[in-house]
Formats: sequence, C-alpha cells, structure tokens
Amino acid sequence: MNASIDHNFDPVALRQKYRLERDKRLRADHNEQYQEAKGDFSHYLDDPYVAPGFEREPLRDVMDVVIIGGGFGGLLAGARLRQAGVERIRIIDKAGDFGGTWYWNRYPGAQCDVESYIYLPLLEETGFIPREKYTRAPEILAHCRAIGEKFDLYRDACLQTEITAITWDDASQQWVIETQRGDHMRARYVIMSNGPLNRPKLPGIPGIARFRGHTFHTSRWDYGYTGGSSAGGLTGLADKRVGIIGTGATAVQCIPYLGQHAQQLYVFQRTPSSVDVRNNRDTDPVWAGSLPTGWQKRRMENFNVLVEGGYQEEDLVADGWTDIIRNVMLGLGEDAFAGTSQAELASAIELADFAKMNQVRARVDSIVADPATAQALKPWYRQFCKRPCFSDEYLPTFNRPNVRLVDTNGRGVDEITERGVIVDGEEYEVDCLIFATGFEVGTGYTRRSGFDVVGRRGTRLSGKWAEDVRTLHGVMSHDFPNCFFMGLTQGTLTVNFPHMLDEQAQHITHIVGAAQARQARAVEPTAASEAAWCETVRASQSGASKFLADCTPGYYNNEGVPEKGHGLYANQYAAGPVAFFDVLRSWRSQGEFAGLTFL
Repeated sequence: MNASIDHNFDPVALRQKYRLERDKRLRADHNEQYQEAKGDFSHYLDDPYVAPGFEREPLRDVMDVVIIGGGFGGLLAGARLRQAGVERIRIIDKAGDFGGTWYWNRYPGAQCDVESYIYLPLLEETGFIPREKYTRAPEILAHCRAIGEKFDLYRDACLQTEITAITWDDASQQWVIETQRGDHMRARYVIMSNGPLNRPKLPGIPGIARFRGHTFHTSRWDYGYTGGSSAGGLTGLADKRVGIIGTGATAVQCIPYLGQHAQQLYVFQRTPSSVDVRNNRDTDPVWAGSLPTGWQKRRMENFNVLVEGGYQEEDLVADGWTDIIRNVMLGLGEDAFAGTSQAELASAIELADFAKMNQVRARVDSIVADPATAQALKPWYRQFCKRPCFSDEYLPTFNRPNVRLVDTNGRGVDEITERGVIVDGEEYEVDCLIFATGFEVGTGYTRRSGFDVVGRRGTRLSGKWAEDVRTLHGVMSHDFPNCFFMGLTQGTLTVNFPHMLDEQAQHITHIVGAAQARQARAVEPTAASEAAWCETVRASQSGASKFLADCTPGYYNNEGVPEKGHGLYANQYAAGPVAFFDVLRSWRSQGEFAGLTFL
C-alpha cells in the first residue's frame, strides 16, 4: 500500500475496548428480549391517522398484479409496471394511505438521514426537488402520494385492508388473495413489498403490562396526548414527566423535541448511537435548475460506490456516510487505490473508521457539559455496526436541566412498575412512557407479514423459509410461481434503501414483461437455480460475518448472533450493491432468463 491513514491512537487498544463493550451487551435471549405486539399489546398496531368505522363492499375481481405494501417498494413496483404498460394494478396496505414507513413514522423531527436527492425515488419522473438536503417526513409522505397520483396507483388501491391469506390456484394459474374485509380477489402476479420496517416491536421488560400511565410507540405517535405535530410544539407535555426507552435513529430525532417541552425527560439507554454532524440546508434553486437529465441515477450510483468502499473521482453527496472512504481515497489517490489489495484496503478503512469514531466521541465531549453523561453517550464500535445518526440538536439536549440520561451500562431497563421504570434499583416515576424500540427485523418473514403464502402443492412460505430465505436473485422462490419479493429477501443491503428497491422493481418488471411476451401463464425459478443462488449468497458472506460478529449487538447483527435467525444482514448477498446490481443487469442483458421456467 502506497499510503496510510495518519492516526494518533492505538488500534489494538480500541479493538479491545470495542470487544469489551460488545461482550457486556450480549444476551442469551437475543431477539426473544422483545415483546411481540399482539394480544394485550395489539393496540400498539392501531392506526391513529384514520377515522374509525371505515367499511366497504368485499371485492371479487381479477387484477393483473396485486402489490402488498404501499411504501416506496410498492410504489416503485407499481410505477415501473405502469411504465411498461400493465393496466390492472392493485396496491393493498393496512395503512390509510401510501407511504409505508413514512405513513407510520410521523414523530416529532422525523426526516430522512440519507440525502433526499438520492433517497426520494422517481424525482426526475415526477419533476420534484425536495426543499432540503435532508427533507422531513411531511414532504416525504406528500411525495409518496404524488407518485401514487402520477402513476394512477390510487385507482384500484385497497387501503385500510389487511391480508389474511394468499393461495396459488393451479387450475386458473392465479393467486387468490383474501383479506379481513371479506375480499376474495384474484391476480396473475403478486408482489410482496411489505417491507422490513412495518411491525413495531416492544421491549420484553418485566412488568411492561403493569404501567398505569400513558404509553405509545414512536411509529404511532399520540399527538392527542403530546400536542403539536412533527414540526414540534408538544405543549401537552408541559406538566408531564416523560420516559423514552431507546436511543436509536428515531430517538435521536424526537428526543430534542421531548426535551424542549416535557417538564422532565428521562432517556433510558442501552447502547448509545453514533451521532455526527447533520448540517442540513435548503436546496439551492440555481443548482436544482442546472441538473442534467439522468442526474439522480448518477448521484445514487456515485453514493453507492463510495459507501461500499469503491473509488470515485468526485463525491457528489459528500456527507457523513461517505466520509470514511473519502478520507481513504484522499490518502491513496486513484492509481494507488486501484492497485491496493482487499486486505490492505480493509486495513485502511478500519483505521479511517477508528479515526472517524474518535472524532464522533470527541464531539460528545465538546458539546455535553456533564462529564459522566458525555462518557455514557460515547459509542464504542465501528461506524457501520449500527445505523449512524446525524443530528445537530440531540447532544445539546442533554445540557437541559429537565433532561436526564439514564444509562443502563448495556443491560437495558430492569423492570417497569405501575408508576415508572427501574434501573439499578432506582425507580423513575413517569406520566408517559414512549417506546422508541424500532420494528421487528430478526423474526421470520411471514410473522412480520402477518399472513402466510401457500404455493404449489400446498407449500407454505413459512415452512420453506423457516430456517433460511431461499430465492433466485432475492425476487422469486421455487414453488411460488408469479410471486415476487422485494426488500430483504436474499438480495443485497444498501444505505440508500430506495435505490435497491428500484433495482428490484425494474428486475421484476422485466420478468413480467417477458412472461407476457411469451404469453406464459406462469413463471417460476427452478430448484437448481435457487440452490445455486443460495450458494452464491453464502459464499459472499465470509468477510461480512466476521465484521458483524465483532459488532455491538443490535438488529444489524441479529442481536450478536449474525449466523442465526433472520437478522438484517442474514441471507443477504454480501458482495455489495454495486456487484449485486451488476449481477441483475448482466442476467437481463443475456436475454436467456437463465434459471426461470415459463409455463
């Protein structure tokens, strides 16, 4: 290697510190530490954004395509299919409108943490430019609705509707979709885009059901109780003692608003987030007016290459996500970068990561006045072990006299009582308890979906995927003809998730178009092609598994056991999004549809 990262720290000591911090957070119950939102906890799934009493007549019609989920994935699939000339498209969602994650997440301060010019899909197609570099939830939700209008996706949509069963009918070569509203509709194709972030999870803390105060999950924010809106103004908390459990990405955004308005705020922390500079700013209209055709795709690809450790002549996004690899490139130069071995590059990135996280920890000291609080807020792990956060308001909130960090030293809260929360034998009495505990990620696909899918010969998806997801390219599975999957189903993982969803949508649209051109009634991957892809995925994961095993526990690494279960990275093609997208495009360009059977 022709250059190295300058550093004034001991890498060996940092690795040891990271290991110690990881080990004290390892738990024998892993994902079982969380409480499923069902039974007495099912009210946490209620939709606070619709009026009660909605009813409609059951449907018995036939669609070309039924898409499950009205978030970015479903909207992208619908848009790409509409562009390809497919007419009868129905999106089904339990929510009252399109938006997916951005329908549910309306908590104070909610905004995207990836640059909005690459995060919001179909900007060129809709002619929309976000108002800020990191736009806020209301604008994102409005953009989702605009996509629905632009591509006429509201026409046959079924909202406030939950699937109860999806069953393949071999005689008609169609899917039968049943819902809680008595629907018994049919479709030639089904696209599963129910997303990884749709089912709230609760902490399995002893006594959680005993609390007699007010509670809600951040994805079902109760503005009737707090007052205000996602822009703030939580005046209903002026005389309230509030506790919030969780300090991940959602909490980092909403805690400044809680701290501003609550009489007293207790922040219960298991693991601190990495919180770097946000530096949000308004969109420059001159810059926006100068953008050439194809600008968004180029910007998305530039970001993708940099975040996964590749070289680009220019960093178009230039933010905290790309900072580490940008520092490595500046240290090496293009020629040296291209000639560096993978082992040398990994070493350089690790050193740059150490330097970056030292900078993040130093920022805590420079902002938080109380030394003990500052020490507890420092993250001791590699940057991408957990989703990095960016905020200019979070850390200063802990300087407020009415805000107290209750750090649990990696163990989590001990108990919840009728009146409050116990940590280390001390009870913190609160009037309101907010769960910023995220969504189910490490549970099975059909559990998160809330229904099973029954394919050929009665094959149940819950059974087939009980141990591992098995697909071809992450989008189709043997014995489930005309059924497509989007999201974390043996594809790849990207920081900019909508980019990956768009690549999947285009891939699915290509296959549907080929089936229609052949006048095929069904298309399905062979068992052999599925097995080959599973082996490709397994072979790609060796390096990623070691990295994740060394990380602090969280949903990225299946709570410390990345080799088991259905964690975020489980069963993902780990060679990265650039390589994965190349695999899909190369497969399509060959025109042979290798591994698929058209019937």
